[in-house]
Amino acid sequence: MGTTASHDPLFRVVNTDSFRRGDIADLAAGRCVAVKVPGFISQSECDDLLKSLTQAEFESYGAERVYPQVMRFGIAVSDFRKANRLSDGYWDALDASGEIWQQLGMAYDPFAVCRERLGADLPAPVEVGTAGGRAFNPGVFREPNGGFQVHFDDARREFDGDLVDAHLVAQFAFNLYLSVPSLGGETVMWRHLWEPADEEYRLPNSYGYAEDVVREAESVETKPVSCEVLLLNPRYFHAVRPSRGARRISLGFSVGLTDTGQLLTWG
Repeated sequence: MGTTASHDPLFRVVNTDSFRRGDIADLAAGRCVAVKVPGFISQSECDDLLKSLTQAEFESYGAERVYPQVMRFGIAVSDFRKANRLSDGYWDALDASGEIWQQLGMAYDPFAVCRERLGADLPAPVEVGTAGGRAFNPGVFREPNGGFQVHFDDARREFDGDLVDAHLVAQFAFNLYLSVPSLGGETVMWRHLWEPADEEYRLPNSYGYAEDVVREAESVETKPVSCEVLLLNPRYFHAVRPSRGARRISLGFSVGLTDTGQLLTWG
């Protein structure tokens, strides 16, 4: 990993006890790269979710694009991007998934709880985004025990036009950690935004890049903690390190800040 002689004081992770309007504003404005909230859910809420997930059949993201293997439960937009558009197969898969969720018998809707607590200090409620009036999947559970490659997430670059029925001015990634490994599993973020020359580092047929693409960039690393949320700016290149020990399971969704100041989510 590259090192730099200087440090950007705004490239930092903010720790707070709850999400406040100022935290969201700072993240959107680039005054920090991520916000961490420990104890975002209680241990009993976490245990209830993990108990329900023991009945869930996790599936793999498309192996030709995502390697090492990453397991997920829920429908993900990234698996249905075709020629920079969301394919109709996404909606077909979403319609078919409703019964599977009901069979888990969750004690509460974890995505609704996360949206409510994320937006508790905001002037408008956090809502699930729509495309053509149809609501997206609210989120997914992911298990990247082998890690995620160096990559970025940016709906403006990944999809032609607007992915959601709104104009987005910023994008975040929401990760609530449920089960964490004893070793590894750290999230690394680099102070590097995509530029055309980065494509020479793109891995074959992959969403990710060789780590040399960020060898000169400043980085910050954070270790997952159960019941904690990490809300980050995914337009910066980032990765998840491989883990050992317990499963690394998190609840996640994308968050878009619209030009009206509202937060919208999608899975």
